Amino acid sequence: MFNAPKIILASSLLALVPACSSELSEENQELLDARIADEAKPTNLIAVLQANPDLSTASTLLGLSGVGAELDGDGSYTAFAASNEVYNKMDAEKLSELMHADNKDALADITKYSLVEGSMTSADIAKAITDGGGTASITTLQGGVIKASMEGDKIVLEDGAGNKINITQADVESTNGTLHVIDAILMPK
Repeated sequence: MFNAPKIILASSLLALVPACSSELSEENQELLDARIADEAKPTNLIAVLQANPDLSTASTLLGLSGVGAELDGDGSYTAFAASNEVYNKMDAEKLSELMHADNKDALADITKYSLVEGSMTSADIAKAITDGGGTASITTLQGGVIKASMEGDKIVLEDGAGNKINITQADVESTNGTLHVIDAILMPK
């Protein structure tokens, strides 16, 4: 009737089935880890700026300017953002003045000058420079122009005030554009 050893063996095997099915293969675990990491990444340009502690001042200024809402929409953009190191070198009084509510229009003007409609990677900028015979003119959301050229293998930007600015970290991708970290603040004329 009852075969005790077979029942014990069957019960033991059944107890092992959930343990085996809850373990992922190494390949599946890597895929799961990659998916979790992708889902944890910031999505749009605003989130990318906010997630990077070295760009917290640029993120704050973008928010204070009121321009950030434009980047939250459906459009595609290129953003040139100065690192905190740049702002730390700036006169604290000038930075404080710029952040004052009375200067929101001036801040919006500067902020829009660092934004371009359409996503441009460093390869896109380099191609535009080549196509332009050594210089590319990039029109900003503010309406001004940033000139781009190559010095060796580096892209150099020239703002409306004539300042030369280097891209220190290129091609930070987001769902609605590309971010380039720069070593100075782009200033319109």
